[in-house]
Amino acid sequence: MTRESLTSHVPAVRKAVQEAEEAIVQFLRDIVAIPSTDGQIREVGERVGQEMSELGFDDVWFDRMGNIVGRIGDGPVILVYDSHLDTVGIGDPDAWAWDPFQGKVENGILFARGACDEKGSTPGMVYGLAIARRLGLLEGVTAYYFGNMEEWCDGLAPHALVEVEGIRPDFVVIGEPTRMQIYRGHKGRVEMKVVAKGRSAHAASNELGDNAIYKLLPIIAGIRDLGPKLGRHPFLGEGKITVTDMKVRTPSINAVPDEATIWIDRRVTFGETKEQALAEVEALIPAAHREKGDIRVEILQYDEPSYTGFVFPVEKYFPAWILEEDHPLVQAGLEAYRLYFGQPTQTGKWNFSTNGTYWMGKAGIPSIGFGPGDEVHAHTVLDQVPLQDVVDATGVYALLPALVRPLKG
Repeated sequence: MTRESLTSHVPAVRKAVQEAEEAIVQFLRDIVAIPSTDGQIREVGERVGQEMSELGFDDVWFDRMGNIVGRIGDGPVILVYDSHLDTVGIGDPDAWAWDPFQGKVENGILFARGACDEKGSTPGMVYGLAIARRLGLLEGVTAYYFGNMEEWCDGLAPHALVEVEGIRPDFVVIGEPTRMQIYRGHKGRVEMKVVAKGRSAHAASNELGDNAIYKLLPIIAGIRDLGPKLGRHPFLGEGKITVTDMKVRTPSINAVPDEATIWIDRRVTFGETKEQALAEVEALIPAAHREKGDIRVEILQYDEPSYTGFVFPVEKYFPAWILEEDHPLVQAGLEAYRLYFGQPTQTGKWNFSTNGTYWMGKAGIPSIGFGPGDEVHAHTVLDQVPLQDVVDATGVYALLPALVRPLKG
């Protein structure tokens, strides 16, 4: 399809989106009303699957992990629209001024758990693909809507989709909130722990013990002071490191602890590696303890089962990634926006982490982000999304497949 031909389709796309507006908004209200914390997405996945079936998707199913997948179209170019359906918990219920699942609409904004992060992109993706096929914009493309679990371990669901289910896309669009801009990267992270071994003794005779907590003090101080020495990228920004948790093993509160553990979140910018991050922390271990071997640093492993019992062990390393501004997929996203809105948008980056850590970070599959909402509201009691953006995003999702199709080969 030529650019001129695609431009001629824009009025029909706008009309289709306008006609579906009420259904799109109701669909969002339905799915935010279904709790889906702790990776429990079966019920909300069934609701999303129902909508895809009614809209004429060719196939709808749950994968082995328990993510909902819908396929539409049968062309050689494979496009995945990725939107996670799980959310974080609500925390203190008394901190909410309204029911976090029923939510409320005020000044055109829906306030509800998951409205921003990230159920807000699901209706637009699902309806956008259905509109694209109806208007002939999906020719040459096989598109998948992938409603997955991301909060429990970002990147794990797409990793399993590729390696276990055998679906490897050519291009991916991630629906995390982007303020209706086209995002093209974010920092990654490494999750580590440092374990110090000591020797227990009664607190009344503490000189007979070897306090494991004290062994970690110089490491904690070193991590605190490490920030300015970390790498920096002109687009993604600087690396960061933080001690996020601590646990002590002791026979009682009247005894010297014989083991102490700290957990570390290390945000890696583009160009930093997990080996580098690990070595930086290992270098903080005092020489005497390195020789004794009573302090160790290790990268965490994730092997928790999903709600279906599916286990896919991975190392908790999530690479940073970036697509350059002139990459054809970034330009396709910008053009889809310009066509639908009649004006340009900007490119940007997330401050938090997404499934892009696998799609682009590990698998090297070109990926962009586009979705309604602002990540500053994610995981807060002000979780929110502008409903007009939810509706308008549908038009961009509908136009994009026609722009993506020529990019392969």
